Amino acid sequence: MKKSILSALAVAAVLSCLGVAWSQQGAATGGAAAPAKSSSAPHKVALIDMAHVFKNYSKFSMLREDLKAKIQVSEDEAKQRATALQELQAKMKNFKENSDDFNAAEQQLAKASAEFEAFRRAAQRDFLKEESQIYHTVYMDVADAVAKYANYYNYTLVIRFNSEELDTDNAQKLIEGMNRQVVFHRAEDDITLSVTDYLNKKFGATAGKPTAPRN
Repeated sequence: MKKSILSALAVAAVLSCLGVAWSQQGAATGGAAAPAKSSSAPHKVALIDMAHVFKNYSKFSMLREDLKAKIQVSEDEAKQRATALQELQAKMKNFKENSDDFNAAEQQLAKASAEFEAFRRAAQRDFLKEESQIYHTVYMDVADAVAKYANYYNYTLVIRFNSEELDTDNAQKLIEGMNRQVVFHRAEDDITLSVTDYLNKKFGATAGKPTAPRN
């Protein structure tokens, strides 16, 4: 169960793109909507590698570890329940079929099996829900940080991109890399490290833990 739940954590790299844009709506005149007014400031675009931010954000790592610990506890209990079912099945072999003891053990086994399946489904549902909440919480943290950074440095648009080097040893990944939307950017317009540092410092201050090193 842990593998099926936590494998979804690897999809941080393909989270929905983060955009931050501001526009002003013109007032309606003569019963018809006026066109939106364009800002007098020139457009300024920034880039952010969301996969890198998630991977290096201390809060995300902490929440993942907490979830792993909960899943481990649940798995331990599931193993105990499974062992009890196996022991009950073995016990039934000592009883004559259709005897009172056999029928009682059979009913006990059916009840325990149903409870085990209900426990397994509930645990999986709860962990998937908690995992989704982790992604939502971290995403909103990043979105808030990006908005603050963009407002301070007058960026009008922030686009998600992949900052990894092209993998020339893997043909499929190389093709994917060459199909990236961002072909060229100035180093100063990549705000990934700045946003990651801000998030870690803010989280470290509130959690009382040291900030993670910047990769």
